[in-house]
Amino acid sequence: MLHCIWRSSFLRQLLGVVAHTYQRPSSVLFPLTKSFTGQTIMSDKKRKSTSSAKEPSAKQQKVAPMKERGWLQDSLKQLRTEKKEMKLNKKRLRFISDTEKIKQGSEGVLYWMSRDHRVQDNWALVRAQRLALKEKLPLHICVCLVVPESELSTLRHFSFMLKGLEEVAKECKVLDIQFHLLHGSAGDVLPGFVSDRGLGAVLTDFSPLREPLQWLEDVKKALPKDIPLIQVDAHNIVPCWVASPKLEYAARTIRGKITKLLPEFLTDFPLVEKHPYTATKPAKPVDWEETLASLQVDQAVGEPEWAKPGTKGGVAMLESFIDERLKVFDTQRNDPNVAGLSQLSPWIRFGHLSAQRVALQVQCSGKSAGHSVASFIEELVVRRELTDNFCFYNKKYDRVEGAYEWAQKSLKDHAKDKREYLYTREQLEKAKTHDKLWNGAQYQMVTEGKMHGFLRMYWAKKILEWTSSPEEALSIALYLNDRYSLDGQDPNGFVGCMWSICGMHDRAWAERAVFGKIRYMNYKGCQRKFDVARFERRHCPKKL
Repeated sequence: MLHCIWRSSFLRQLLGVVAHTYQRPSSVLFPLTKSFTGQTIMSDKKRKSTSSAKEPSAKQQKVAPMKERGWLQDSLKQLRTEKKEMKLNKKRLRFISDTEKIKQGSEGVLYWMSRDHRVQDNWALVRAQRLALKEKLPLHICVCLVVPESELSTLRHFSFMLKGLEEVAKECKVLDIQFHLLHGSAGDVLPGFVSDRGLGAVLTDFSPLREPLQWLEDVKKALPKDIPLIQVDAHNIVPCWVASPKLEYAARTIRGKITKLLPEFLTDFPLVEKHPYTATKPAKPVDWEETLASLQVDQAVGEPEWAKPGTKGGVAMLESFIDERLKVFDTQRNDPNVAGLSQLSPWIRFGHLSAQRVALQVQCSGKSAGHSVASFIEELVVRRELTDNFCFYNKKYDRVEGAYEWAQKSLKDHAKDKREYLYTREQLEKAKTHDKLWNGAQYQMVTEGKMHGFLRMYWAKKILEWTSSPEEALSIALYLNDRYSLDGQDPNGFVGCMWSICGMHDRAWAERAVFGKIRYMNYKGCQRKFDVARFERRHCPKKL
């Protein structure tokens, strides 16, 4: 079961079905956002047909045996051991520095872990270990911890991140890989650390966002010229710079490019093994509780109970998705009252879980889910990697100026249109609007750190309708998402808000007040899609 390899013919067929399926709007906004616990309610018609059916025979009554909880974790350990000699495609890496050869006489190799906080299923760490093995050198990992003075620096995000890193550190200790937690911006602390430790090469992972790209540039400038700086895209299945050399217009323009490359890049992972070369100067142990307690973050935005940080927590959520929710993903993912989404986005956002591992496992273990596999892979691979493409090639990815010209013109033409309702950022943040559906969605995000994908589209579009300008709407939507959503501050979030408010990766629609040619959504449309009253009863407290 776990040894499935995606054949190119199957991929073309799979993505072909997906391309046809996704002509309609779906959970395009934040496609991997979570769904709360809920049960599917059968219609009266379905109940009647079920009760009147003939009693199945003994042969028909046979069902597949239930898997024991934790089966995926055990299967992955076995699989990685069997695949430990897998090759790394060199197209996954690019040299940031002018020099490419490791410094001779050095005392170790460093993986600067920035976006992908995991040990296994991590192409950047695989490359770092193989370089260290080739040179017979110790292997080090460092994370540069910096807390911006911002309303977006919350306990919710930093606790999830640090608890995931604590798991990484424990795993590194078992593998004799030195884990270091450095305090400060990478440009300030990493070059000196490299010199002090006599390290001969620095490898890092990839993020398309401006802050990590600036950190990369700062490190490049400060590193000695004889130290190679190598970047590996460990986040995308097809490396961002390989998938396309330019800004793609929409999913339909990048889908074929990714599909063509998946047979080459969608492979299994080699094992990160116990490292045979021990450092003479071991890493200092980290007091994780003290570190978290010392951070100057907003304690009011607390940790959600439903999401267990770290790779183990991510694998457990993936297992539950395959076993329980995948089967209804294709047909019911747009119903917020049904538990039909993967809920994996926080673990992928923080790099605790590899999207490539998710794709392999869903394809291999979810055969009985039918079209749900194709629908999910479209969102996991095509839609998600499109967001990295957008942020990497569009430096204005979080501004109205980053939208298409038609959208900018249309929004500008209707910027002065009369709004029936106008709300301040504070009113929106506290879910104090006239719309109980919107309030319930906002309240759930504030308290639980998640919002259903379909509702996030509606949520963002209402902000455009209820604020004085598109610029204000985009600013508020990004602030609320990045402050409260556990998967915030990620390309998915930027593109989701840009899609809803600025028409990014969408087309022009019939012109109307306020929205111009941006796709419109309203309360009655939601009522046609799902039981709105049921959602409101569950998620909109009476006190609101």
